[in-house]
This record gives sequence, C-alpha cells and structure tokens, in this order.
Amino acid sequence: MGGPVCLDFVNTLDDRFSSEPKELLKSYIDLARFGEDTGIISDLQVDRVFAWSMQHPEEAQRALASAIRLREALSEIFYAVVRRKPVPSAALVVFNQHVQESLEHVKLVPGKGRFEWRFDMPEHELFAPLWPIARDAAELLASDRLEFVRACASETCEWLFLDESKNHRRRWCDMTKCGNRAKVKRFYVRQKNLA
Repeated sequence: MGGPVCLDFVNTLDDRFSSEPKELLKSYIDLARFGEDTGIISDLQVDRVFAWSMQHPEEAQRALASAIRLREALSEIFYAVVRRKPVPSAALVVFNQHVQESLEHVKLVPGKGRFEWRFDMPEHELFAPLWPIARDAAELLASDRLEFVRACASETCEWLFLDESKNHRRRWCDMTKCGNRAKVKRFYVRQKNLA
C-alpha cells in the first residue's frame, strides 16, 4: 500500500501513534511472509527459512529483533523527513549498518536489455529479507522521489506511502479505506448540520 517495500515495512506497526499500536511482525514467520507478500523473497525461500527458523528459534528471534530495529530506525527517519524535522543520528547509524550488510549480499547481473541488482540469498539465511528492504530504503532516501513520501492524513492511521499521483496532492494511504472513511465522516457531519 505504501508503494516502496521499505514504507510498507514501516507500516507493519499498525496504529503506530495510538496508545495501543498493533505489531504485525509477531514472529519470524510473519517477517518471512511479509517478504513473500512483497516479492522480496520467493515462495521456496520462505519455506526454507521457515523450516530453518523452527530448527533454530534463537537465530530466528535475533533476525526478528534486527528487523524490528531496522523498521523503527526507518520509521524515525521517514517520519522526520515527512514532518521536516532533523533525522535522528542514532536511527541513521542503525540504518547504515543494515545498508552495509545488504551491500555484502548484492551483485550486478545481466537482465533484459540492462543489468539489475540481485541478492545472493543462501537458503538458510534468516536475515535475508532485511537486505532488499534496506537497499530499497537507501534508494528512496537518495532519490528525488523522497519529497513525495507522505503520511496518511487519517489521525488513526498515519501510514507512510509514496504519493505518485499526477499533482502530488494525495492525502490518504488508500482512498478505499482511510479516504472513504473521511468522506463518510464529512458527509455525516454535513447531514447532521442540515438537520
């Protein structure tokens, strides 16, 4: 929903700014399924890392904790950008560590008419889903698209998304959800004021 995978990753803590945020990455398999759903790891790799995580639960827990640290660093960075605030240096340190690690596993390979980046993901590497996320975030942060990263205007949502609309005035993470709720609420208020 956010566009770039790194923004969807930040959105895995739902209701982030409420008194009761909802954690969507409760286990390592949730992280692996996020990777599968976003296309950053294959179905086969999900099966392999899931099996490996069951056999090595402590390593899986470390990978999940690392994912949460990366997500929260990205959250601090992107929300600072959106709110035009200084980026916390501690968040940047954590993020850059993940970027460096991701660069150790990426290589340039021939593609269709051009070269492309591909991650070398060993089948038992539980940290592998983090590499494409870190690279995606680095590319977005270093691009001219950064100015179009937005937070949903719904106070109960505030998910991050990339505004790729023609006039760059999109306000909602998803018009069918948050946007529609806002329209219904405005309609209800207008009807109540007419009565």
